[in-house]
Amino acid sequence: MRKLSNIKKTKPMNFKELATARFSVRKFTDEAVSQADLDAIMTCVQLAPSACNRQPWKFLLLASDEAKEKIRQCYDRPWFASAPIYVLCMKDTANAWVRPDDGKSHGDIDLGIAVEHLALAAADRGLGTCWVCNYDVEAVKRLFPVEGFEAVAIIPLGHIAEDCPNPGKKRKGLDEIWQKL
Repeated sequence: MRKLSNIKKTKPMNFKELATARFSVRKFTDEAVSQADLDAIMTCVQLAPSACNRQPWKFLLLASDEAKEKIRQCYDRPWFASAPIYVLCMKDTANAWVRPDDGKSHGDIDLGIAVEHLALAAADRGLGTCWVCNYDVEAVKRLFPVEGFEAVAIIPLGHIAEDCPNPGKKRKGLDEIWQKL
């Protein structure tokens, strides 16, 4: 199994290698993310499935100094400030599919699928991400208002620092999460 690092891979990983290698990156280099990498990641996000193909999402790519300064006000952690770029992931609050039997909206689910496409696509390109959901919600609403959309996650994106902590994966056993009936 190859280790995900800030060095571009020469050979694509299979899906299990990719899922194993991807981790929550909390230290980035200051190297810019290339437009080719961004284009590839955005295309993978675009391909994500959603209930009834509603695609109830919008992604704000926060790359300018002004936008980065604003988002850093919403989650004040030193490691977070090391990212060269951020993606603010938003769900469409009015156009997500709603299950008729119980009124459950699938907007968060659909957006979650698309964000995981983003995280895996970034990992496949040798880049790191981290799901950030514990941010200042009111500050995000104030600083990044998008009518009809609700911010759900902030994804810092960038090249992984060589000394980035990677605690490894601790997962429940298959017998704890799978049940055959």
